[in-house]
Amino acid sequence: MRQNSMDYAKDLLAFINKSVSPYHSVMEGKRMLLEAGFRELKMGQEWHIQRNGKYYVSPYPTALFAIDVGEIIDHVGFKIIASHTDSPCFKIKPKSEIVSDGYMSLNTEVYGGPIFSTWFDRPLSIAGKVALKSKNPLKPEISYVDFKRPLLTIPSLAIHMNRQVNKGVEIHPQKHTLPLVGQINDALEKENYLLHYLAEEMKVDAQEILDFDLYLYVAEEGHMIGFDNEFLQAPKLDDLAMVYGSLRSIIQSKCYDGINIAACFDSEEIGSGTKAGADSALFANILERLSLALNRSKAKHLRMFETSFIISADGAHALHPNAQEEHDPTNRPVLNKGIVLKLSAKQSYATDCESTAAIQQLCDASDLPYQKFVNRSGALGGKTIGPIISSYVPVRAADVGLPMLAMHSTRELIGIKDLVVMDQMFNNFYHI
Repeated sequence: MRQNSMDYAKDLLAFINKSVSPYHSVMEGKRMLLEAGFRELKMGQEWHIQRNGKYYVSPYPTALFAIDVGEIIDHVGFKIIASHTDSPCFKIKPKSEIVSDGYMSLNTEVYGGPIFSTWFDRPLSIAGKVALKSKNPLKPEISYVDFKRPLLTIPSLAIHMNRQVNKGVEIHPQKHTLPLVGQINDALEKENYLLHYLAEEMKVDAQEILDFDLYLYVAEEGHMIGFDNEFLQAPKLDDLAMVYGSLRSIIQSKCYDGINIAACFDSEEIGSGTKAGADSALFANILERLSLALNRSKAKHLRMFETSFIISADGAHALHPNAQEEHDPTNRPVLNKGIVLKLSAKQSYATDCESTAAIQQLCDASDLPYQKFVNRSGALGGKTIGPIISSYVPVRAADVGLPMLAMHSTRELIGIKDLVVMDQMFNNFYHI
């Protein structure tokens, strides 16, 4: 099992290293699926679906849905593993150049809920989407960019000028987290410097660039750490570990009954309420189109929900050795002790006793360890896409995750043994 864990960790790191933005995560996922023989479906075209067929659809460049149709589909529903492609970060604003005393910084805004302090003093780069002029004004040409090298940094203020820094200091994102990009000189234009630098990188005329969605990312690769290499530390483990895991499992498994789906949504870190997010009609529409392509009636499609199940796959808070008082006294998952079932009385997680029992039986079938997470009473926990999806697609659902330390840091931490447990549980689920 240890060698399997190490191999899995290396493969996951390779995926994360290429997934510098949600756009690049989806591109890498599509590459995996194409190499495995999945055929692309287009939202604007008619779908021709066959039994035993493997397909994928990317309605938007940050969302991806892989589909494996079984041989028997008349009485079995959908088996869905849902994850998200986005991670907390900083997005570059328009007219982003800020010049002060010879320094140039970029104006950014916060995306999601990053731990600000973990972004300081790290090599940062830029990746994202660029819109270019086109013949059809309603369909600009789209290109994607990754500078692939350190360009910026957010320098800390020296302790000599900030004596309270180790006692807790408020970080204001409009003032303290603007990345430094260079110094003004004859070669560095003050106006539209980023635009010209972007055009040079893309080898296009700057006047062709109309707009962009560009994000900062930490230009550092992940590593296995620990005396026995038992941990994996990397950016974006929330939630690329689950994106990769669900795609890997749907590729490796073979669907016999029903339809297996790996659903990778965008915008979870900002509430999911976008066209590519879980809080939209997108996924329900995709499921209905699958049924229509298989000649199911509307009534039969709705009946399929009775035999369907969703695993909402996202990170879970592991017991922190330096802050144990912040955790529930009896439900305290730890790294390398198995996957985590997440529960909440206010249903911020989709898990209930029935779906909990279902996941436990999936694990028990292969002697896989599992743990449970509940927030300490009085603490405000996060919300996942599990209850959001099941509000549009009313099926049984469970929130399951990898135990994780430093969630929303630029360097999150998981146990590599848990990767193999998750992989086996996902495979068990898809093989039902």
